[in-house]
Amino acid sequence: MLKLYLQLFLQFFHVGVFSFGGGYATLPFLYAISEEYHWYTTKQLTDMLAISSITPGPVGVNVATFAGFVTSGIIGSLIATTAVILPSFIIVTIVYNVLDKFKTNRYVKGAVRGIKPAGCALLSAVGIRLIFTSNLHLLGTLLLLFFIIINLIKKQDPLLILGISAAVGFGLGYFNWIGV
Repeated sequence: MLKLYLQLFLQFFHVGVFSFGGGYATLPFLYAISEEYHWYTTKQLTDMLAISSITPGPVGVNVATFAGFVTSGIIGSLIATTAVILPSFIIVTIVYNVLDKFKTNRYVKGAVRGIKPAGCALLSAVGIRLIFTSNLHLLGTLLLLFFIIINLIKKQDPLLILGISAAVGFGLGYFNWIGV
């Protein structure tokens, strides 16, 4: 069991160190963990992402908490959550002390400018994989396409989109559960 906890800590610490750009940037790493360790399935990962998107808090931390719980219960969720936020805590503490030196540094600006598109590409690749490996629901897919088109035409509040999507998903699940 100790070996599992150590692996869990190391994998989620790795996620915390290398996922630059927000919670969704953790997805390529979480997908790789599911493929290598089989602690959770890609279906569970999509469920974790959906739940994490509508619950309060950072998506990456929420997904790590859920993944840790699925892997090893409450202790697993505590380990994964601690491991994923620890690198940010360490980095912010260090950067805070030398912020003025980095604020105008052209190399730092260039590195950030290069990291952002790479993060978008990784996120897109995982999104495409998840679409093709999960059980797609026709109405859910149409809803996704509808919101993408609406967002391209007229920017909508993401909370509104998440709320409507959650309500529709809940309704679909409820009616599917009662056999309608």
